[in-house]
Amino acid sequence: MYRKSFYQFLMTERNPDSSDEIAQFANNAFYDQSFPKLSENYEKLSQYLELNGNYLPTMTIFDSAWQRYLEKMQ
Repeated sequence: MYRKSFYQFLMTERNPDSSDEIAQFANNAFYDQSFPKLSENYEKLSQYLELNGNYLPTMTIFDSAWQRYLEKMQ
């Protein structure tokens, strides 16, 4: 079975008109040129966002998005 990368999943959550935190995260990640687009690794993504995700107000948003990603990939 084909697995999407986290970034590919996140792009399905984009919505410029939404105030949903995950949608906002997706909108901002879309403009992040160095986002690890092929990664499926929680640790690598988390580390990247802690160092470079200044557009992410809290890491709990990433954690929520990650949970949604895991549920969709099952």
